[in-house]
Amino acid sequence: MVETAGAGRLVLAATPLGDAGDASARLVRALAEADVIAAEDTRRLRTLAAALGVTPVGRVVSFYDDVEAARLPKLLDELRAGRTVLLVTDAGMPSVSDPGYRLVAACVAEDLPVTCLPGPSAVTTALALSGLPPDRFCFEGFAPRKAGERARWLRELVAEPRTVVFFESPHRLASTLAEAAEALGGSRCAAVCRELTKTYEEVRRGTLAELAEWAAGGVRGEITVVLAGAAPPKVSAADLVGEVRARVDAGERLKTAAAEVASAAGVSTKELYDAVLTARRE
Repeated sequence: MVETAGAGRLVLAATPLGDAGDASARLVRALAEADVIAAEDTRRLRTLAAALGVTPVGRVVSFYDDVEAARLPKLLDELRAGRTVLLVTDAGMPSVSDPGYRLVAACVAEDLPVTCLPGPSAVTTALALSGLPPDRFCFEGFAPRKAGERARWLRELVAEPRTVVFFESPHRLASTLAEAAEALGGSRCAAVCRELTKTYEEVRRGTLAELAEWAAGGVRGEITVVLAGAAPPKVSAADLVGEVRARVDAGERLKTAAAEVASAAGVSTKELYDAVLTARRE
């Protein structure tokens, strides 16, 4: 798509999770120069600006969940008129479990320019600190509040092989961890990251059973949970006999097929070869 000529620009800007020193120089400049600043909490925005020593010259408007739909048309008007709209949330990247997605989608639909000032994210910060595999992960937003929905959500994670990152409120953390231990197994590893980058930052690592017991005593602050993915199901040589025989029927040598299938599945080549021979005799 070709962006609309003469239009303004929507700028998504990541803000510090807690330590104002994590703000980028580009964020400071954007706060000083934007024509309009759409902030999840205008008071927190002004507190951050003061901590950074910057005085916004643009108009500051609130842009939180309950008013997002109502504010959308006027912000689009500002963009169509050629103005720069800076979107910030209380902490981290806009639209990641925070307001912003609808505005971005509306801009994309009209080919209005959108850019991003990257920076702090609780998701990737917690993932890096967790000590769990970061190569493949999924983000689940906030854990469901209602017990029934949470139970269904946990069932979906039973076989999820990727590391899972999600947010949870401190007063529901203990019950969510206890339910997760029951649904996924108490031995599943996890990490609870609390108050990231703030004075009382804490990362608790352990099994779900251990973390549920710890959280039962009460936890405060902003919480991000990182959950280990499900271990791959164990495969025996007998389970792979059919695959090897199919490859042999297609023209491969038995030894070659057995070696390749065994290597891919992480089983003994000899055990698989012998299992195929046994199946042939039977």
